[in-house]
Amino acid sequence: MEVRGAPAEVLLQRPWLPVSISGCQLLAKSWFGETSYHILLTDVDCVWEERMDSAAIQKRAQELNRRLRAEVKAFFSHLCEVVQPCLTGSDGRPDGEAQISLRRQEDGTISIKLKSELAELPVYWEFHCTPAPVTVVCGQLVRPLLEMSRLLQRQVEQLGGLLGRKDAEIQDYRENGAVLSRERLQTDVFEEETYREDFMSKALPLLPSERTDALGFDADLQRLYAAVVARNARKRKLSEETQAAVASSGAGSVICEAGEDTPEDTAGAKMADRPAEQQALPVRSSAAERASSRPKKKKGVGLFR
Repeated sequence: MEVRGAPAEVLLQRPWLPVSISGCQLLAKSWFGETSYHILLTDVDCVWEERMDSAAIQKRAQELNRRLRAEVKAFFSHLCEVVQPCLTGSDGRPDGEAQISLRRQEDGTISIKLKSELAELPVYWEFHCTPAPVTVVCGQLVRPLLEMSRLLQRQVEQLGGLLGRKDAEIQDYRENGAVLSRERLQTDVFEEETYREDFMSKALPLLPSERTDALGFDADLQRLYAAVVARNARKRKLSEETQAAVASSGAGSVICEAGEDTPEDTAGAKMADRPAEQQALPVRSSAAERASSRPKKKKGVGLFR
């Protein structure tokens, strides 16, 4: 039976946080409920996930800790205290004796082993993370990143336009006699194409070295990611409410349509509302037309004209 994890919207709103486990740089997002969890990990080459509910946690805890007799809730509470700092990039750990290690398996999965102490007894736990489905990867990573890219591109375009207006403003000052007090503050006129080529030539060679720096997902990008997914959630909720409103009003619209007057009835009603003089006009007109269409009698021609 498939183990259910966090609701998709709940996990989506969690940010991707840079973490380091056994020297491996990863991005992680996690959700911990009362006795269940759902974690996602990625090194940008692959995305792994694990979902566990109460029954699955209890079963694995008993397999790894034969002497443990704690309830699932108490064990899971201890597990959260130990592992959450590791999955959020926090330096402080409530349990100084906790040990965590990561190992990549040959089948493409990763195993994260955790050792700590609970009531002076050693406690073991393992995360068995398997490659996430494509739908999860697209929903949690690809689509938000594409929208972030479009948003940043729009920001760059607006900044380019602002620089162009600033250059026009500076040129106007110069034409009216303004002079810089310090020559080092003077700048060249902004040319977008030249700037783009120069930026790409200088920035592209630096990308491999910057990849190790939180995998490029710093605090600013985390805030942008959160803003994008929050906007999408509001848009999706509004769409669902609109569809629900349309569905609920569908029966009423059918009744209204069935009760509407036909075009003939509407025309007849409009004719009935007109004054008597206006209604008689078409009749007289028709009679005149019939009279004019009759052949006229020719006058008789006598012998003498």
